[in-house]
Amino acid sequence: MCGFVGFAGDPNEGALHSMADAIAHRGPDDADYYMDENVSLGFRRLSIIDLEGGRQPILNEDGTKVLVFNGEIYNYRDIREDLLKAGHVFKTAADSEVALHGYEEYGPDLLNRLRGMFAFVIWDKKKKELFGVRDFFGIKPLYYAKMGDTFFFGSEIKSFLRHPDFHKELNPRALESYLSFQYSPGPETFFQDVYKLPPAHYFLYRNGKLDLTRYWLPEFHPDESKSLDQWVDAIEKVFDNSVEAHKVSDVEVGCFLSSGVDSSYVACSANVDKTFTVGFDNGEKYNEISYAKGLSELIPVKNISKVITPEEFWGTFPKIQYHMDEPLADPSAVALYFVCNIASQHLKVVLSGEGADEIFGGYNIYKEPLECAWYDRIPFPIRRLIGKAAGLLPAHRGLNFLVRRGKRLEERFIGNAYMFTEKQRREILKHPVNAPAPQALVKPYYDMVKDRDPVTKMQFVDLNMWMVGDILLKADKMSMANSLELRVPFLDKEVMALAGGIPQRFRVNKENTKFAMRKAALRRMPEKWADKKKLGFPVPTRVWLRQEEYYQKVKEAFTGETAEKFFHTDKLVKLLDDHRAGKADNSRRVWTVYAFLVWYHAYFV
Repeated sequence: MCGFVGFAGDPNEGALHSMADAIAHRGPDDADYYMDENVSLGFRRLSIIDLEGGRQPILNEDGTKVLVFNGEIYNYRDIREDLLKAGHVFKTAADSEVALHGYEEYGPDLLNRLRGMFAFVIWDKKKKELFGVRDFFGIKPLYYAKMGDTFFFGSEIKSFLRHPDFHKELNPRALESYLSFQYSPGPETFFQDVYKLPPAHYFLYRNGKLDLTRYWLPEFHPDESKSLDQWVDAIEKVFDNSVEAHKVSDVEVGCFLSSGVDSSYVACSANVDKTFTVGFDNGEKYNEISYAKGLSELIPVKNISKVITPEEFWGTFPKIQYHMDEPLADPSAVALYFVCNIASQHLKVVLSGEGADEIFGGYNIYKEPLECAWYDRIPFPIRRLIGKAAGLLPAHRGLNFLVRRGKRLEERFIGNAYMFTEKQRREILKHPVNAPAPQALVKPYYDMVKDRDPVTKMQFVDLNMWMVGDILLKADKMSMANSLELRVPFLDKEVMALAGGIPQRFRVNKENTKFAMRKAALRRMPEKWADKKKLGFPVPTRVWLRQEEYYQKVKEAFTGETAEKFFHTDKLVKLLDDHRAGKADNSRRVWTVYAFLVWYHAYFV
């Protein structure tokens, strides 16, 4: 696992080295550079495979192509054999060199041969062309920007800021969308004219022109011919295969472990020596350490844990927002930072459970379309009227059901988080810029699965939006902030191909979420873990925001100079005060605004 920086334009050795230094946390083991009259490439290495020989940038046999690569190719040995037979000469035993010679041999067709997580860029000196690609699910990041005659690309935006041609400016459209999603959705970023390459896309940059192509798409095609037991057998087989592939390494591999079924299934399948867990000292609801220790004793495996204090949580939050590159209002990112930190003190690689909820149907909200299905038989215009009337009354759980069912799925579900509606964000922003409606941003994904059932539609939206913008962003940035490689065996092409065939009733039903996957997990662990209700990564922010010390800390930010610049601060303080008084649970909205203010201070103040 590593990080790279680069730019096409006038050579600037000082800027290149400074850019690479900005991401030294991604690769503290080594650094190297390549420059010619057209392109400059910098690389920081965290040594995992071919510890002595796998330095980058890597050149091909005749020096006409140069590679910088971040990630892991788990089937690199098989592809390498094919390339050796085709006459390619390898200088290293590293998986990354397979990407270079594979691109020489197959061009973009190489991508669908790969199994792994990756972002890489290849410079073709003959064609004067850059080829850049991001993996199937977006596990590894790749950003790019064009400013004047300089084209930037790299693993983290913060490196771009070190180049004299880069102009740093806030993108106000991103702020508006972020207030709804709690993360930065879509290809735009919080930095004007800086973009994320979407998952499963590659770019070609030549003569100042950029072309993007999608090369893969996760698909759901239910196969009704198999029984539940057959599906469970298939899940067990494909997941074992994926875990084995994800353990390819020349260094020790460990595993994260919470109380949930996802990380528990990974830990029970991986045969590692160490697991890592964090929690908070706010009661069992916010502390999963006892569950993790209990399962670790059963496996058996050593569990290393840490209780995060409120002081550590709040004190580290600015550093975390800096490492994110863009604001992220998911409080669990802080917990993830600390579990990565304790793991990094023992090893370089961990397995984690990200992706299971999206591909197997794990979020509790996926059960919503199945609840009170009789109500959906009422003609929609009537439900719409009932919902509008219910929306005029004080918020209440029963009324919220009527409000939500008075909207079509495509209106009410934009992903796992829906913080501020268009109307609400316009009310708190001083200078709204009419960014796209949240529904407009998710519409392309709904259109791709318009003939599917509601649960599948929700999963597909989350796979392409929430998972990329929140789950995988924090997984990459928090692990790399601690110079730790995080691998996700659920997010594997073969696992996705299988999961896409599971009928909806075996993914989500009235009994449980991730139904078939839990049955597979039950073969490895007791019911206490396999059937445990989905919790997420519980963080006691709603409790802390009602305590004087942290209430005052947030209030100070909400009435400060930065808040005054962007928001009607009286409305922010009302959100905070209503939460403190118990009139409403505004903790997630409060945290969304607070996270932005902390991030803005890190990059613009």
